[in-house]
Amino acid sequence: QVQLVESGGGWVQPGGSLTLSCTASGSISRVFFIGWYRQAPGKQRELVAKIGSNGSTNYGDSEKGRFTISSDSTSTTVYLQMNNLEPEDTAVYYCYGDIIRIGSSSAHDYWGQGTQVTVSS
Repeated sequence: QVQLVESGGGWVQPGGSLTLSCTASGSISRVFFIGWYRQAPGKQRELVAKIGSNGSTNYGDSEKGRFTISSDSTSTTVYLQMNNLEPEDTAVYYCYGDIIRIGSSSAHDYWGQGTQVTVSS
């Protein structure tokens, strides 16, 4: 069993900052990458950012240089630093991992339960 647990969501005024964290735990053999997706009401889920176990990063189009993703040395805890937040960033943010479970020969997708980020005045 593999679990992804997010924390750090909440309410912030426009222009403010939040840091989300996600920790993968359980029967993990290998982590390929962990990232963040978000879904606003009435919209499709979209990639925010992801980071590979080798440190490589990818960002979605919406972050516009405002977000930074990083991980700890084990690559099982990932942080998303979000600066200069805008009302359009309001969404449920989901942690997502491409992980090989102990005893398995292939990677599977795992998702966290989501954390709400609300940006408003």
